[in-house]
Amino acid sequence: MSDCGCEKAKAELEEYLHNELCSDDAADIREHLENCTDCTTEHHIGRVLTEAVQRACKEVAPEDLRDQVLLKLRAVQASH
Repeated sequence: MSDCGCEKAKAELEEYLHNELCSDDAADIREHLENCTDCTTEHHIGRVLTEAVQRACKEVAPEDLRDQVLLKLRAVQASH
């Protein structure tokens, strides 16, 4: 394996974070991250953001809030 370089690592970081790269490309990115502080920082930021979005997608609004929003939406729809 060879170090893929910052340009490739940053271009494929999103796919790497979601395990969407073939094993050879993922290994290249992983090797690069072991040796590059800048790309490791980018990877960390991407991982933190991905985890935050995943948590947010699992959250459910309280039932009374959902009811209020639906009532407002229906009122707006009825007025148009």
